[in-house]
Amino acid sequence: MNEYTLSHLNALESEGIHIMREVAAQFENPVLLFSGGKDSICMVRLAEKAFAPAKIPFPLMQIDTGHNFPEVLDFRDSLVERLGVKLVVASVGDCIAKGICEETPGEISRNRLQSPTLVHAIDEHKFDAAFGGGRRDEEKARAKERIFSFRDEFGGWDPKNQRPELWNLYNGNVSTGQNIRVFPISDWTELDVWQYILREEVEIPSIYFTHRREVFYRDDQWLPVCEFLTPKANEEVIEKDIRFRTVGDMVCTGGIESRAETLEEVIAEIAATRISERGGRADDKFSGNAMQLRKEQGYF
Repeated sequence: MNEYTLSHLNALESEGIHIMREVAAQFENPVLLFSGGKDSICMVRLAEKAFAPAKIPFPLMQIDTGHNFPEVLDFRDSLVERLGVKLVVASVGDCIAKGICEETPGEISRNRLQSPTLVHAIDEHKFDAAFGGGRRDEEKARAKERIFSFRDEFGGWDPKNQRPELWNLYNGNVSTGQNIRVFPISDWTELDVWQYILREEVEIPSIYFTHRREVFYRDDQWLPVCEFLTPKANEEVIEKDIRFRTVGDMVCTGGIESRAETLEEVIAEIAATRISERGGRADDKFSGNAMQLRKEQGYF
């Protein structure tokens, strides 16, 4: 490797920083969608480096289902305080109360209600660009995304109506009411994200490491016992050493049995697995093209 050749992680970081600076230059009111998960944490780190020594010049926004892991909320509040950035919380519960979205009878998860909540929040705050943490290796619909993903006045996504991206040139022109979803880590893999977090010594929520937790088995996954989810009579509650590969609604995000207590052990575990991280998300299983349908309705 010569002195002008970037390492793999440095090349990905450079691309991500370039994309964030492009957004800051082209848009008036961007926002970074922040779930508290590893991908959005990675984006925050890129934003820190893109605009240092200044503060991150746009707010973070969480779409709050009301069924969040407490550890993630604690981490979110600590991070926002440390960075001194503005946090916008768009509540699914508030949107239900206002009639903006409606719960499906018998369905506990509110993940699908994030789409109208997100669209409403973008319109309410007049955001013209929203950073998302989608990666092309995690779900087939996300592999169809451009870096700058055009969304119409209703937040909808049409995979056949996207703009060419040649020579790292991005077209951010939008009309009133339209917006762009931007994916600065689109070319990253889950393993890349973990290796970057290790290299950058970035703090992450504790649920990513193994811990003792009460769980029960449903839909081929270990679900956490919580106030939002009641085990059925035939579902035995046991304590297991588990961790979570992805952060989502507690009622549909399954844990995996694990002994990984350090980032190095997490990376070794991810490198050896052949199961997608979203294999533990029950909300992705109700339809073969669940993610694409949600994205067409305004999802991340």
